[in-house]
Amino acid sequence: MFDRLFGKSTTVFSKAMSGLSARQRATAENIANVDTPGYKRLEVAFERELSRAAGKLDPGRYQLDLATTQPGHMSLDAASSLAEVSIRTTHSDETSLRNDGNNVDIDTEMTKLAQASFTYGAVADLMKRKMSGLHSVIRGN
Repeated sequence: MFDRLFGKSTTVFSKAMSGLSARQRATAENIANVDTPGYKRLEVAFERELSRAAGKLDPGRYQLDLATTQPGHMSLDAASSLAEVSIRTTHSDETSLRNDGNNVDIDTEMTKLAQASFTYGAVADLMKRKMSGLHSVIRGN
C-alpha cells in the first residue's frame, strides 16, 4: 500500500535506515565490549538482500515477470519482496589476534560507526527530499 502511494524508493529508504540503525547499535555494542574477554563482535547484514529485492543485482536473474490471472495467484513483484527483507545480526566467528579471545578492533569499529552514521544521514536526506517533492506536488507548488 505504501509503495503504491509513494513509490518503491520510500520502502527501500526505510529498510536501509532500519538496517543502518541496527548496524549503529551493533557497532556501539562492539565498542562498549572492546575490553571484554571472549567477546565476539556483532555484524549486521542487509545490503545484498535489499539490493536484490529492489532489483539492483542482476534484475533479469532475480525478478520474474509472471502474470497474475486469477485472484488467488501470488504476486512476485519487488514490492512484496522488499517487505520481506530481513536485517541479520550475527556474531563474527573470525579469529582474534588477542589472547583473551576478543575479536573487536576499535579502529575498524570506529570507521564502521562513522560510515553507518554518514550513510544513514544521506538516506534520511533522500527520504526528506522525496517527501518534500511529494508535498510540493500535493500542494500544487
